[in-house]
Amino acid sequence: QVQLVESGGGLVQTGSSLRLSCVASGMQLRDYRLGWLRQGPGKAREELFCLNRFGPSPLYSTAVSVRFTASRDNAKNTPYLQMDALNPGDPATYYCAVQRNRCPEVSEGFYDYWGLGTQVTVSS
Repeated sequence: QVQLVESGGGLVQTGSSLRLSCVASGMQLRDYRLGWLRQGPGKAREELFCLNRFGPSPLYSTAVSVRFTASRDNAKNTPYLQMDALNPGDPATYYCAVQRNRCPEVSEGFYDYWGLGTQVTVSS
């Protein structure tokens, strides 16, 4: 059984940082590409990052790339999303997700397994 559990969300002030984690079980993360996605109230789901098992990965969101950093630790099955300089545009539910194939050049947002998400709220 593949399970993904996000954690690390919360309420922070503008300009603060959060570090989200995604704990994977029932699978080997190194066998999957990893996605970080978010969906804010009344907004479409946005794919922020897609990390391939190896080699270069595409960049989908230039808006957050200067503030957010996605990383993965295959040995621990625990990838992270480091979010700095949070602003009022960032509140959303953040998800990690995995799929076996490599990241497409253009964001599609298709994943086989999803976590339930973790809430991020930013005060303004």
